[in-house]
Amino acid sequence: MVAGQTAVDQLLGLLDLRQLTETTFLGLSPPVGPQRVYGGQVAGQALVAAGRTVEPSRFVHSLHGYFVRPGDPAEPIEYQVENIRDGRSFSVRRSVAYQHGKPIFFMSASFHRAEEGLDHHAPAPLDVPPPEAVPTMADRLARYPERLGIWATIPRPIDVRYVGEPGWVRPGDRPADPHQRVWMRIDGKLPDDPLLHACALTFASDMTLLDSVLSVHGEVWGPGGVVGASLDHALWFHRPFRADEWFLYDCWSPSASGGRGLATGRMFTVDGRQIASAVQEGLLRRVGA
Repeated sequence: MVAGQTAVDQLLGLLDLRQLTETTFLGLSPPVGPQRVYGGQVAGQALVAAGRTVEPSRFVHSLHGYFVRPGDPAEPIEYQVENIRDGRSFSVRRSVAYQHGKPIFFMSASFHRAEEGLDHHAPAPLDVPPPEAVPTMADRLARYPERLGIWATIPRPIDVRYVGEPGWVRPGDRPADPHQRVWMRIDGKLPDDPLLHACALTFASDMTLLDSVLSVHGEVWGPGGVVGASLDHALWFHRPFRADEWFLYDCWSPSASGGRGLATGRMFTVDGRQIASAVQEGLLRRVGA
């Protein structure tokens, strides 16, 4: 298993797109991974492509993306960026990911020049243990050796620590919980570039968000449970942050019906500052349905 700074360096390699023209970029997928491209990867790469066409003084404050086709991890992904507008304070870009000549993902992203203004946010949850008091991924996997085959082959650049039971436990092992709370951080050191931290947070934001829909019902992923896929993803960045420092991802689901589930989440630093908000809808079906 590749983890720690080695895995982080591999993630940085994925985010270091090759520039083909002023507005066209090429990205690759890990040599070992799932059968389709991980959604957080394509969203993070699409944001890299968009951000490279914007003045560095403007920081991304929101992105809205749609997953329209599964990505093939064996094929490079071409990102084409359209300059929608450069105003006095905001820059807007549309970034589209292509494989085999067809779009697999598209994103609108807005970048804002920093300004002074009103400042408030809802408080962080108080009943959450600190990350050091929560079991590590290795601790949890030790209870489920049948999962080691998958996790042992996928690079793990993010230290993920579930406060409650994760969605990949055995059916019946997960009590219903209205919240899915996870401590996360990049498991190594990132450069100081704010765009890279935003892309790393985008990468991480897709990992556990949809799982909060299952958590409401005590459901799990895979045999005896549910299979799913992300349909869309939205992310708002509120305050400066470092993705290589601990943040709490507090997720819950306001609604599920008709084979789709809606999930929303907030990200807080250890000292309680809200740094980002996320919303995602996913397709959810019973295994074998």
